[in-house]
Amino acid sequence: MKIVKIVLMVIVIAVIGVLGLAATKPNAYHVERSATIAAPPATVYAQVNDFRKWEAWSPWEKLDPALKRTFSGPESGKDATYSWVGNDKVGEGRMTIVESEPDASIGIRLEFIKPWTETCDVSFTFTPEGEATNVKWSMDGKNSYTSKIFNVFMDVSKMIGTDYEKGLAQLKTVAESAPASAEAAPTEAGTTAHAGGSGK
Repeated sequence: MKIVKIVLMVIVIAVIGVLGLAATKPNAYHVERSATIAAPPATVYAQVNDFRKWEAWSPWEKLDPALKRTFSGPESGKDATYSWVGNDKVGEGRMTIVESEPDASIGIRLEFIKPWTETCDVSFTFTPEGEATNVKWSMDGKNSYTSKIFNVFMDVSKMIGTDYEKGLAQLKTVAESAPASAEAAPTEAGTTAHAGGSGK
């Protein structure tokens, strides 16, 4: 009986410790990575401004071979929307382009639906550097108390940053091999597609 009390006391102390550490975590987070791509801003911007092109470079697009994708709104640019439903690795969510400055910047509202609910702001900037482009990819959001507890055991910002680095490396490969005229003009016709190819 004494051993049981000791074990219970240790568990209680551990829980209190975790909750205490969680309370010290910041209320908001910012993740940012950048890369220089040997292609003009228009070419790189076109790969990000059209969600249909994300399958070629997004770091999450190969995690579920049976991923279901839905595209709605304009083909590219402001108000274009990409929704996905996948396995435990990718969950369910939606992205909507809320700002799109040709060849300069893109703002995206990212909504996670499953396995947790969260909304954050994602942005891309494309800065000319001679004949190349410096691409900055960032995300800003708020930490719920549950997120803070999770952060006690795992550095989520570092995990996201690692994924961003992979994505930028793949974007670099795609953009540098794309023709300079690859920029796609946005259209007003919304389309919907479901694919079972490479996953998110």
